[in-house]
Amino acid sequence: MKFGGRIQASIEVLEDILGQHTPAAYALRDWGKAHRFAGSKDRAAIGAIVFDALRRKTSTLWRMDSETARALVLGTLVWQWGENADSLTRAFSEDTHAPAPLSARERQLLAGAIDPAGAPDWIRADVPEWLWPAFENNFGEQALAEGEALCARPPLDLRVNTLKTDRSRILKGLGPKAKACDLSPVGVRFAAGQKLERLPNIQSDPLYLTGQIEIQDEGSQIVSLLVDAKPGERVLDYCAGGGGKTLALAADMKGEGALYAFDIDKRRLAPLYARAARAGAENIEVVQPPARNLKTRVGSMDRVLVDAPCTGTGTWRRKPDVKWRLSLQTLETRLKEQRAVLRQAHVYVKPGGLLFYVTCSMLAEENEGQVYAFLDEHPDFVLLSAGEVWEERIGVDKPRPWSEDGCTVLLSPASTNTDGLFLAVMRRETAL
Repeated sequence: MKFGGRIQASIEVLEDILGQHTPAAYALRDWGKAHRFAGSKDRAAIGAIVFDALRRKTSTLWRMDSETARALVLGTLVWQWGENADSLTRAFSEDTHAPAPLSARERQLLAGAIDPAGAPDWIRADVPEWLWPAFENNFGEQALAEGEALCARPPLDLRVNTLKTDRSRILKGLGPKAKACDLSPVGVRFAAGQKLERLPNIQSDPLYLTGQIEIQDEGSQIVSLLVDAKPGERVLDYCAGGGGKTLALAADMKGEGALYAFDIDKRRLAPLYARAARAGAENIEVVQPPARNLKTRVGSMDRVLVDAPCTGTGTWRRKPDVKWRLSLQTLETRLKEQRAVLRQAHVYVKPGGLLFYVTCSMLAEENEGQVYAFLDEHPDFVLLSAGEVWEERIGVDKPRPWSEDGCTVLLSPASTNTDGLFLAVMRRETAL
């Protein structure tokens, strides 16, 4: 496909996403099935345009004075990809599958007829209008910067499996584009590309296939490090999912002790068996639902990690379509789920043991709000300072996360150049 045809395809995919509220991955899949002639490079290019468009949807459409998929793609190509009206006109004229020629009004708009500085802050930040008060409440004068940072393309982050190797060897094996992460001592990063630049297919690399590295955002690595699991302890990852944090905890424990991985949905646990075997994490025991299978562990865990279900606002760089499908009803559902999972998980913490509450949300309602509500209901738990562990494991001379109360921490693209992740640490003071 020529560039003009790729542009038209991107418009068609976005029409499906905007008009039918189809998840981006499904819309791209369906377009690919209906257009078998498109090669892998074509599909990658179309996907890149679509995701970049969704990252800055409201600000682009505001500047284009339109709500159409065509306007969104045109604005994305000019303001994010460095095209202009003349280059687009050439691309359109060279391809019979390209969109219709630019109108005079489109040329004016693409030349900057509307000043983006005049847009409301929620539009400039590309945050849904109904959520903007929550961002302002959380970040104050930095709310705009936090929203804008969530619009960037994300890097590819890898965690070095210290059960098998070390970072210096991995950096040599991955080549010059791989760099050590700024914060995680076991992290490796490939910087996000521009336009058609693609990140490496790590899942086909021997280092990945032999369990020496795992794909994991640096923020998720840091949260796992802050759990500070020790060799020989008994640790429960209560919402383990596919096991990314479980594997990181196993490496911190040096394969010693007992590490239980549980999730209420056994389908999410399925990949963990092969991942643990590949990583050489022999101390992981996968516990299948229902929760009664954990009854013998009540009150016996040194550390319990609750990576709670949430709105995923901290992952908007990777899943930009999610932000435009998010609703107040979804938020309310997640809040109920978070309260329930904390009630279920805290019983496994032994006296003197620690409970870690984690979300990939940027919203105080899902973060500090849930923690303080839990503490009000459970006076046998007290809030500890995650910042002290941060200084010990990450350092004092590096970028710092947000902390509203001096105890909990919130990583974000703007503050730590990671996904948005929240962490609170609570200790059980008395027996059940």
